[in-house]
Amino acid sequence: MTLTLAELVAFNTVLLAALLSPGAAMLFITRATVTGGRTAGIATGIGLGMAAAVWTLAALLGLDVVFSLFPWAYTALKVGGALYLIWIAIQTWRHANAPMGNAPLPRGRAVLSGMLLNFGNPKSMLFAAAVIVVIFPKGLAAIDIGFIVLNHLALELIFYTGLALALSTPQVRRGYLSLKPIFDRIAATLLGALGLRLILEK
Repeated sequence: MTLTLAELVAFNTVLLAALLSPGAAMLFITRATVTGGRTAGIATGIGLGMAAAVWTLAALLGLDVVFSLFPWAYTALKVGGALYLIWIAIQTWRHANAPMGNAPLPRGRAVLSGMLLNFGNPKSMLFAAAVIVVIFPKGLAAIDIGFIVLNHLALELIFYTGLALALSTPQVRRGYLSLKPIFDRIAATLLGALGLRLILEK
């Protein structure tokens, strides 16, 4: 089977809609950027994008089949991701009133944090396992699979880099700082609720 332009356009459209929808990744990079600065935000976006691209590759190689044969694998990933979200929520809540330090978040740590979040983010997994299977036919050539994965990574990096640049402006940063305890507790509540929901839902 050969990749068509219509399939690629459909994939990119759905991907952009998914990126724009509020979720754990959006909350995570928002807080990383306004607390750690532009570099931390971009690095976090790189981690988020890399993990999402890996899920796309896994889906194109038969991720849905693996989850069907080994349901425990999906459950383990979901629970692990949920616990990570809850851990982030607890840390965010605990430090809501703490002033932000001047030391920027190391880029390597920011990239790793973004990767860990999206590796355990069911939104990324389900997007890969469901949407990709619907849009693309089976039996794509290796070069087409590689192109789709690189296309996904490029879109994620462009989107998150643009978001980090927008959020790192002095006006946004000052606004966040003035309401940091409120914003942090809202983010912690939403992330914690998402983590609990993932653990409790069947």
